[in-house]
Amino acid sequence: MIHPAELQFSLERRQGAERADFVALLRSNCPELLRSALPQGSVETAPPLTHGTTILAAKYDDGVLIAGDRQATAGYEIAEREIEKVMEMDHLSAVAIAGVAGPAAQMAKLLQTQIEFYEKVEGIPLSLEGKANYLTHLLTQNLPAAMQGFVVAPLFAGYDLKRRTGRIFKYDPAGGQYEERAYCATGSGGKEAYIVLKKRCKANMTREETVHAAVEALLDASDEDIATGGFDFVRGVYPTVKTVSAEGVQDAPMEEIRSAAETLLEQWRADYAARRQP
Repeated sequence: MIHPAELQFSLERRQGAERADFVALLRSNCPELLRSALPQGSVETAPPLTHGTTILAAKYDDGVLIAGDRQATAGYEIAEREIEKVMEMDHLSAVAIAGVAGPAAQMAKLLQTQIEFYEKVEGIPLSLEGKANYLTHLLTQNLPAAMQGFVVAPLFAGYDLKRRTGRIFKYDPAGGQYEERAYCATGSGGKEAYIVLKKRCKANMTREETVHAAVEALLDASDEDIATGGFDFVRGVYPTVKTVSAEGVQDAPMEEIRSAAETLLEQWRADYAARRQP
């Protein structure tokens, strides 16, 4: 038999958890702001959904890098050439999104709001594991939509102040969470990007080496996968690359990304010309 004092303590803990949960607050007060109803009918008969494509993450000696291309597709058409798939959650974490762009972006914004909400309510920052676990919670809530084709496949990366290292978490559409020790890539061009990271990434890489490996991985993905955006030198559109360390989340300069891409393309051009010689 449960003692009344234990029951009261359990209720207080539950109420405290709900106060620190932004989505629970919305559900109890403004449920219309959450997507509660799924589209009716078959996904096949609906207009093409806008999808984000290749994203990746890799650890280096002082932190972790997270990156993604800038293209979104709708069926066989380019829906957006400059979409942002890599978003800062707070000063020590970032999320990259792949899958259906609408729900993925909404999920990232909810996670960002939850992190801020928790810190204001509790007076302390949410731990890195807490942030990663809350993203699992959001993916689990999205499972009915995922079964209808609204699949979201994010990557979460952050700097752990307790362990003094960067950490990478990948997810499946059902909410399964898996921590990667060194690198990870997902999305339509994820396989090609992963192969490059597998060859290039090693222990104690510098930030510059990791940026170069990420650029090469995204170049390879764009060369093999029609849905992954390449490096648009005409429009000046390049992949988003962010680094997360004890100093916070920082954007890799566009000039650094462009220079790394041009160096790699020059090597490809020279190799291709050499193979064509009799």
